Amino acid sequence: MAGATRSAEKGVNLIPYDSFLIDGPWLLSIGFITGKILNKFVDDTDDRKRARFWISFATVVGFWITSISLYFNLEWVRWMWEMCGAESGRDWMINSGVFNFDHENVTTKGHLICALIFSTYPIWLMAGFKLAGEGKTEEAE
Repeated sequence: MAGATRSAEKGVNLIPYDSFLIDGPWLLSIGFITGKILNKFVDDTDDRKRARFWISFATVVGFWITSISLYFNLEWVRWMWEMCGAESGRDWMINSGVFNFDHENVTTKGHLICALIFSTYPIWLMAGFKLAGEGKTEEAE
């Protein structure tokens, strides 16, 4: 709750851009919505697969660049963690304004767990596409 408290004390609205707590569900949602849109508007299966590949590539790379930058406290994403009321990007990624894990003294095991979480990002997105279905299945009237 430390992040939420810091946020309230500063009068900053908590806008979750990226964190381990929300990235997976957010990627799942993006995959689902994008999959539904592609299924509705792209008739050709090969074109749909190609579009899904490039959209997936851009989405996951964008998430990785942003999330890893937050994890390593890179200056260009400072505005994100400050807007969220976190002490650092790593604080935001690990604690998300909800937990109170020690973000300043992460062990090797902790870093490996975080790397494992980063590696699941494509899986979340693909699960969203899977939930959206494979394409048009309705018979034309």
